[in-house]
Amino acid sequence: MREKVHRHLGKVLTGAALAAAGTAAMVAVTLPGTAGADDSGGAGSATRAARQAGQGPDAAPPGVVERAPAEAKQGTGRDPLTDDELGRAEKAAEAGRLSATGRDVAGDRGPQRLSTDLAEPEAAEADDPQAPRRADVTFYDYRNDTLVTRTVDLATGKVVHTGTRHGVQPPPARAESAEAARILIADPLGAGLKADYKDATGKELTSPDQLELSGGIYAASPGAQPAVLDRCGEHRCVRLFTKVLNGPWIDTRDLVIDLSTRKAAALDRG
Repeated sequence: MREKVHRHLGKVLTGAALAAAGTAAMVAVTLPGTAGADDSGGAGSATRAARQAGQGPDAAPPGVVERAPAEAKQGTGRDPLTDDELGRAEKAAEAGRLSATGRDVAGDRGPQRLSTDLAEPEAAEADDPQAPRRADVTFYDYRNDTLVTRTVDLATGKVVHTGTRHGVQPPPARAESAEAARILIADPLGAGLKADYKDATGKELTSPDQLELSGGIYAASPGAQPAVLDRCGEHRCVRLFTKVLNGPWIDTRDLVIDLSTRKAAALDRG
């Protein structure tokens, strides 16, 4: 079993379960007609061949795979959003000025989409089984650190409400965690992460695609972090939980990436 590796930044966390998960298992597969085959020919061989081919009185009937039922384009009531509804809601919400002026986590045109959920009914519609179905599509606009929620009427495909808030930070999307890792890998503070990755795999860490990632939002507390992170909460800041693909965890919890400024900083380990 590997020992824990402690460095100035980052450490590999291993254990029996992780070691087992990282071991590939080889499974032997016997192809039909190969086990106990009689290569001498004759009637017995022909009978076995017929049985294996699905013929003869003792043959099992051929299996039938039923087709999955088609998903309706439009859900009803409080049913989860269908794939069609998701696509239409997101397309409608992303259209217009927000798409032209917003910026995503990488700085590209258009806001960063975070989530799409079935909207809660309005108070007057709470007991109405025929209440309109709406979807809330939530974005983060890195141009001005704004959380934007657009509500789409799923029957008409039109945006019926747009709300904006500052200082509200939902959990990061997968693309944001990946971008945070990309920033960290390129930053001097990522040296410990890269060294631990190489120690665990023997390879250089150059891309977020080499890691399993999840992230949590970091909000600043007075005097509790380096000054560069004092605006976390107003800015979108992420702490990463990193794992080698099919391997051990690497502890990066003391590192925070401000996605709004694209800077990383280390929290006091004390």
